[in-house]
This record gives sequence, C-alpha cells and structure tokens, in this order.
Amino acid sequence: MAVACTVSLLTLGGCSSEDAGGEAASGGSSGHTSHTTAGSGAPRPTEPARTGPAPAAVPSVRDWKPVRGPAWKPSKFTRVVADPDGPLADEGKLLARELKVPFSDGPARTGDIRLSLDQSLETGREGYVMESREGQVKIAGAADAGVFYGTRTLLQSVRATGKVADGVVHDKPDRSQRGLMLDIARKHFSAGWIEDRIREMGDLKLNQLQLHLSDDQAFRIESSTHPEVVSNPRLTKAQVRRIVRLAESRHIDVIPEIDSPGHLGAVIKAHPEIQLRNAQGRPTEGAVDISDPRAAKIVDDLLREYAGLFPGKRWHLGGDEYLALAQRDPEASYPGLAAKAREEFGRDARVQDLATDWLNDRSAVVREKGKTPQAWNDGIHEDGAVRAHRDREVAYWTGKEPGERSPVSYLKEGWKLINANDEYLYYVLGEPNKFTYPTGRRIYDEWTPAVLRGTKPVPKSLSGPEHIPGGRFAVWCDRAGAQTQEQVAAGIRAPLRAMAQKLWDPKKPAMSWEDFKRLGERAS
Repeated sequence: MAVACTVSLLTLGGCSSEDAGGEAASGGSSGHTSHTTAGSGAPRPTEPARTGPAPAAVPSVRDWKPVRGPAWKPSKFTRVVADPDGPLADEGKLLARELKVPFSDGPARTGDIRLSLDQSLETGREGYVMESREGQVKIAGAADAGVFYGTRTLLQSVRATGKVADGVVHDKPDRSQRGLMLDIARKHFSAGWIEDRIREMGDLKLNQLQLHLSDDQAFRIESSTHPEVVSNPRLTKAQVRRIVRLAESRHIDVIPEIDSPGHLGAVIKAHPEIQLRNAQGRPTEGAVDISDPRAAKIVDDLLREYAGLFPGKRWHLGGDEYLALAQRDPEASYPGLAAKAREEFGRDARVQDLATDWLNDRSAVVREKGKTPQAWNDGIHEDGAVRAHRDREVAYWTGKEPGERSPVSYLKEGWKLINANDEYLYYVLGEPNKFTYPTGRRIYDEWTPAVLRGTKPVPKSLSGPEHIPGGRFAVWCDRAGAQTQEQVAAGIRAPLRAMAQKLWDPKKPAMSWEDFKRLGERAS
C-alpha cells in the first residue's frame, strides 16, 4: 500500500506523488472512495481516493484541499485563456510564453488554464484561488495581482514536478510589503542584472524593489536638473523606465531612495559649498550642512525630477547616519547647526531638531507628488522640540546607533515598522564591521517579521501586519569589489527565498530547510 502524505505536509508541498508511491498519493484527507467498476482502469471501490500534494511553490501555499483526480499536466492542447482586452491579458500572455503554449480568449476547455477576476472573493488584492480538476486549472482573484501570484504557483509546480495535483488552493500573503533593497550607488549593477532580479522576485511573490540610488561613492542615475552630480557608470532614464515597466508587469513597486542629509558625498563632490564642517572647520564625511538652504534646494530638485520616473506609491528618504549626530556633544561640535536650531525652534532646540525638520521638509516634497515616505529608523528621533511627522513608515534596521531606540518604543507610539533587521537581512559586500553574509537557513529557522532587532521577537500584541507591514532584504555594497554581480545573485538566492516564505506565512514551516532548499531549486 502507498504511503499517504499528512495534511500538514501537503499544505507545505512537502510530499510529492513519487514520495507517496506512484502517479498520485493514496489516502489523503478527503476519505472518498471510488464508485467506478473494476476493469475500468480506475481505483476499485474499496481503494482510497487518489490525491496528490499541494503545488510545489516558494513560498508554499497556505491552504490546500486535495480532491481525487489524475492531476493536471500541460499538453500540446493546453492554452492560457483570458480576455485579450481585459485586465488579465498581460498575466495570461506572460504565463503562455513561460509554458510555451498559446494564449486564447476562450471559452476554456479540457487542458486549459483559465484566468478570471471575481470581486466577490474574499482574497484581498494579492490573494487567489486556484482550482485544478476535471483536466482544467482555474485561477481567480479579486484583483490582477492575486491572479498573477496564482500563475506563479502554477508555473513553479510545473517546473518542479511537471504537474499540479487536483485540488483547491486558497492563498494570500500575511504581510503586504515584501521586498529587496539594492545598493546600486556604491556598486553599479547593470540594468539587465536588475531585470533578472525582478523576474526572480516576481516568482517569489515579492512586491517591492528599493533602489538606493546615491551615496558618498556615487550617484547612479541620469539627471537633467543636476547632471554635475551624476557618476559613471549609471542608469539612464530609459533604462529605469524599462526596469519600472518590467516591475509593474510583475506587480512590483520600485521605491527610489536618495539618502539625506547623510550619505551625500557624491553630491557634495560637485557642490563643496554645501559640505558640513565641524567647529574646527574639518569636513564631515557625506553630510550636508542642513542649515544651508542651498543643500535643501539641490535635494528637492532631485526628488521632484524623479517623481514621475518612479510612479509607485512609496519613496524612501533615507535619514540614517547623519554624522553630526554621532558626536558626544553635537551642539559643541557643530555650533553653526546648534545656533540655527535655536533660531528656528527656540532656546532648548538641538541639532537633532534641525535634522528632524530636514526630513519633515523632504517628506512634504514627496507627499506633494502622491508618495508615502519611508525613512530609516535612526532618522526618527525621540523627544525634541521638533517631532517627526507621522506621514511616513519606518524601516527598522538597527538598534546600535547613537540615541538608539528599541522597536517596541516605535510600535507603542503607533509607527508602522518595515523589518530590515541587520542581524538576518543585511547582505554587506566584504563583510565589514562584523557583518556576516546571512544564510537562508537562519532566516527560515529563526526569523519572522516580529524579529525586528537582534534575535528576539517583539511582543505578540505588537507583531501583527497592522504594526509590521512587512520586510525587506538589503544588499549593501560597502566593499563593491568583494563580489561580482553573478556572485551577489548566487549569494542572495537562498536567503531571498527564505525571507519570501516567512513574509508570506510567518509560522514555523513543517518542511525542513534542506527540503525547502531543494524545492526552491526545482521550482525556479
């Protein structure tokens, strides 16, 4: 007798039909028996129903109900069926190209894959229902993003096993923000390489790509307002438009980041007049003088210039590691900033108040363009004469900066935190400052969205999607020559899959890491 998969393993794709002893596993959870007669080639009436495993996908599907059937396989008769003039035409044509089958407007028949929208489904924007039975696959969602993710599940299962077992998938993400951040300032990545990462992200159901465009080393995007700050090599605007179009086709929001008021060394090189200097007249690396309106004008020019180039919903303002605030006594070290702060905000104001006001002003600029601002947690200061506007989301990456704050303190104040925990999610080229390359196993076994700093989760009452909307894996290129583009792509592959799994479904996986890793390789 064949060995049946348990429901928990089925849900995580942890048992293949071959594991269960043949074309399809026996037993299953349905408990039905066959009512066909002997000699028909179907099971005898006393045999258990034939059911198969959940679709083999990364991230794993969250709810799988198998039914009796032979499983669906693509064949020479298979078509992808959707309205060619409707909102799912792009998703349908993409899947048809990937499976090397025709795209058609239907009606659907045996062997086909039918894509449809159904706004009565309670799947949310990114959820979907996939039903495979009677020789046909139907994928439906309340929005096109959900249907797209259903096609990813189907595609990965076909790549991994050649088929999709008969049954019904109900699937949706636990967290709404699931992303990758690339530091393309300190290391130039070709447009083609970035596009390959977008395709990989789409298959993993990741929906955000943050591009760190500028830093002390370089400014990597073409500019018409300030061409003097641009480095070579860089991305042209035409290349960025192609990147954005490809990302949109995979339901990925491209989030630009021009970090300020620190990490602006490339801009300062072209504009030394805005360089911050301390009380002894020595320049402060990467920092602009935030009391000088010329610095604000240059940054705002760039923010406004790129607002139309990046049509997504969010904009990252940076705000981290402004080195004036890393001093023991910022007011003594930078008396010019201290004097300006007191002039603007009263005698008790400090340099941090001027920095907070800087980020508030930049936030207003991107808000005017319809964007939701984001900033690194060390750009959001506690107390002070000036408070950070609550119009932004906070990317929490550290708890080691001067004036550090625990993630719980932000959450209790009502901030939404994006998990960028540098203990698990920071891939720093060359591994400086005691960084080590993150492993997929550690993320898979230990990390969840609730683990915002170090290795301990925040309290359960503060860990839900309403508090922590998601997370982002970050590639930082501190030592740009430490790895080639190809080595970076290989190095982040397993960690990215592990993070995608835990953002889609944070609970402890039933599948072992080794099995998950093998599944990822087969499904890609």
